[in-house]
Amino acid sequence: MSRHVTPEEVQLGEAVFGPLTQSVRELIDVAIRSDADADDARRAHALIEEATALLGTRLDPKPFGVPSTGDGRYLPWGNVAIGLRNAIAPPLIIQRDDTDRVATDLALGAAYEGPPGQVHGGMCALILDHLLGATAHRAGAPAFTGTLTLRYVAPTPLGRLRAEAWVEREERGKTFAAGHILDAQGGVTVQAEGVFIRPKANA
Repeated sequence: MSRHVTPEEVQLGEAVFGPLTQSVRELIDVAIRSDADADDARRAHALIEEATALLGTRLDPKPFGVPSTGDGRYLPWGNVAIGLRNAIAPPLIIQRDDTDRVATDLALGAAYEGPPGQVHGGMCALILDHLLGATAHRAGAPAFTGTLTLRYVAPTPLGRLRAEAWVEREERGKTFAAGHILDAQGGVTVQAEGVFIRPKANA
C-alpha cells in the first residue's frame, strides 16, 4: 500500500530536492572527469562528507517507494530510471503521442560509460526496459516485464540520444512491445522486443 504525501511535501520535493538531486548528478560527473589536485580533492571530499551528514540527520528507514498524492497522481521519485530524487536516474522524461507511441530524449555522460566513449550495455537495457514498459502501462493498470530481448546493433555513443517504443500487439493480458535507441545522427544502436504482463485483476 503506497503512502500518501501532502501538497506541501510535493512542493518541497519539486522545488528543493529536485535541484539538489540534479546537483548530485553533476557531482557524480565531475568526480569522474576531474583533474583537480590532491588538496582540492580532499577539500571536496570533506564538503561532501559534511553534506552527507547534514542530509542524514533525518532519514526515512524505508525506500522511497511510490507515494500517492491522494488525487490519482503517483510519485516514483526514487525510481532508477525516472526518479526526481534519484541522482542515478538520467532521468528519462517520457513523451507520449496520440498513437500511444512513447519516446525520450536524453544525454548520457561519464557516469553511464561502459566501453570507452560508449554507453554501458546494461544502461541501454534499463532505458529500453522502462520505455517499452511505458507503452504497456495504463492508468490504474500496471504492467511488469515478462521478457526483454535486446540486439546491440552498433555502439551507443555517450552524448545526445533518443529512445522510442511502441506496441506491436495485445494478447490476453500481455502487451508485446518493441523499441530502439537512436544516436545523434538518427542511427539505430540497440533494438528491443519485450513482453509485459498485467496482473490478472488488471488484464
